[in-house]
Amino acid sequence: MADIGVEAAAARGKLVSSRVSEHGAGWHCQEIGTFQALRPNKTTFTWLHPKTLWRSRNEILAGLFGDPSAEVRRRWVASMRENGADPDFRMTRPTGPEYSFLVIGDTGEGDASQYAVIPGLLKVGGKTDFAIIASDVIYPTGAASDYCDKFFRPFKDYDAPIYAIPGNHDWYDGLGGFMRVFCGAKPLKVEKEGFRLSPAGLRGLLWKKPEAIDETALAEAWKLRGRPAQQARQPAPYWVLDLGELVVVGIDTGITGSLDREQGEWLRHVSTADTRPKVLITGKPIYVRNDYKPCPIEGGGTVDEIVRDPACNYVAAIGGDVHNYQRFPVNVDGRVIQYLVSGGGGAFMHATHTIPRVDKVHEDDFRCYPLRGDSLSFYSLLYSRKLRMKWLYLTPEQAVALMSRRIGNEPVRDTPPVRITARMKWAARFLGGWPMPFHLPVGRFFHRWISELTDWDTPPFFKSFLHVSVSSGELRIRCFAATGCLAQELEPPVEDEVVIPLA
Repeated sequence: MADIGVEAAAARGKLVSSRVSEHGAGWHCQEIGTFQALRPNKTTFTWLHPKTLWRSRNEILAGLFGDPSAEVRRRWVASMRENGADPDFRMTRPTGPEYSFLVIGDTGEGDASQYAVIPGLLKVGGKTDFAIIASDVIYPTGAASDYCDKFFRPFKDYDAPIYAIPGNHDWYDGLGGFMRVFCGAKPLKVEKEGFRLSPAGLRGLLWKKPEAIDETALAEAWKLRGRPAQQARQPAPYWVLDLGELVVVGIDTGITGSLDREQGEWLRHVSTADTRPKVLITGKPIYVRNDYKPCPIEGGGTVDEIVRDPACNYVAAIGGDVHNYQRFPVNVDGRVIQYLVSGGGGAFMHATHTIPRVDKVHEDDFRCYPLRGDSLSFYSLLYSRKLRMKWLYLTPEQAVALMSRRIGNEPVRDTPPVRITARMKWAARFLGGWPMPFHLPVGRFFHRWISELTDWDTPPFFKSFLHVSVSSGELRIRCFAATGCLAQELEPPVEDEVVIPLA
């Protein structure tokens, strides 16, 4: 397993990354990129609107009263089988000795942070064979009416097929929009639960029902990606993509991050069907923020047990849902499996400065984007303005020094010596980047709620996407940054790169 330094990538002609300079991070943005011209309007998506929160209520209801996604998924899968889908939900793409594709997660807010990704993605991915969206194609509820400006329009110039796996937000609409767009499926008949004095009965009273699909409007939206080279049809919300030397397996983790029994049996079957190297694409990451989430399967076992089984030969597992980039190279019985988070495709940024020193892998082997220091500096700037508290602001240099002290590692980019003051520590505490007295869980609260309720429409955005290539018996995964600055649009910087032998 080889890690390719971003400094080497810079030497090959790419703009230096955030790991090299503040300019590479987009802090000194001299000219805004061209992404604004791609937007149909200048509306901003926000989670602070009561209507948005109410439309997204199914997440809370699933947690309180049980998640019905498994039963609905079985009905969708049965309907696809009745209409002649491949028994293993296998798609085969003819490939040559070299090919490449994109992986981009959590895309569909439809505002500036999503469209800022597009110019760099088109430049880097212009010759790729296809793309995969890993989780949450459409916010807030996956409705078909939102696909025009949040899927078809932003990706209209990407001249290759796009496959996807659904995220929890796509499930808030019962997966109706997702199945119509990606699988060509007709709506399921809505089943009414009726009133019962039980958790399931109460859930049925409050549950957001799927929205009716305006087929005329959807047909017009489809024209934006109507070229023959862009067409694709998936056999189900989970699938196998056969690429010859490599197999990509996509799973549907529903709202709460688990697999139903039927999908679990399917995953075991397709994973042991042959010994070729495999990459898993999942709606929920298995390793994230130094937490281990193996993804339970109904009836017993976990997804990660399958990933770790040497007979299945998984070399990487890529998950969306969390809106940044992380990579954990985990040693499993003498072989390394790369576990990645790739959720920087357009939604609000989840903070990385709240990630503690990792111990699931060696801290020096862990990678994230944005860097913890850049994350802390940006949120300090954002909240110093919102709350009119100038003392909260930490410069990038100060934030890098604070996070280096907090984590106990060397800064990844050269910075002049910084004296850490009490004011700086309290600013970092307020933002979840430094320990609070009495062990108050500010970091997790900030990651889960404060970053979710705070969005912005000006660079730097700290968005990202993956370019995956296969050639000469090796798999190369590169994380590219998208800041919204013109310089990074013209030469998207490589923030991380890893090469995996496929022998």
